[in-house]
Amino acid sequence: MSVTQALLAPMVAAGSPRPLITHYDDATGARVELSRATVANWAAKTANWLVDEFDLEPGAPVSVALPAHWQTLGVLLGSWWCGAHVVDAPKGAEVAFVPGSAIESGAGAHVVAAVGLDAMGGPVRGLPTEVVDYVSDVRVHGDDFAPRSAIPGSAPALLGATVDEVLGTAAARATELGIGPGARVLSTMDWTLPGGVLDGLLSVLSVQGSLVQVSNPDPAKAEQRNSNEKTTFVLDA
Repeated sequence: MSVTQALLAPMVAAGSPRPLITHYDDATGARVELSRATVANWAAKTANWLVDEFDLEPGAPVSVALPAHWQTLGVLLGSWWCGAHVVDAPKGAEVAFVPGSAIESGAGAHVVAAVGLDAMGGPVRGLPTEVVDYVSDVRVHGDDFAPRSAIPGSAPALLGATVDEVLGTAAARATELGIGPGARVLSTMDWTLPGGVLDGLLSVLSVQGSLVQVSNPDPAKAEQRNSNEKTTFVLDA
């Protein structure tokens, strides 16, 4: 069972209309909220895209060099769902996901996918012909994903750590950090690999929690935001 199946499937089954991620960007004032079901749809589209377009096999390296963002959540969960091995360097990767403003950082990958990180999911314009626009491409793929084969717990998932190791570490970090079951977590932590993703994302998912993720945080808004979003735990950068 993949990281995504282990963490996301129980959450969707328990109540898909509930929010999974609420993303704020204090630099632009944007707020976007995605339910568990919508996140699952983005992850499925991503997994289908990787398999259908690039024939990605379990264990294949996929480079993710993206900040904490709702689109990054779809990229990570989709990559794991089809069994990809998430790494932090593009050289030799089947696909490198990079911000649309930094496409050169994907050099060395077989395919470079630009992720716009637009609040409303807008595409990246004016890309070179050899670079694909992630959002435009994944939209046409299915909202459900069925792996071609089961992903074993021994498969590599994150910088050499196996699926079982990633899941075990995420659960352990939730306990160590004090994140309780069903917590609503406000976080300003970036999703660096591997520590930021484990602490700032996977630990929250491991307890079926929800995430209020803030980019470019304005400290003056923190108290009111905690009240408005009814958060129960805070992860500071």
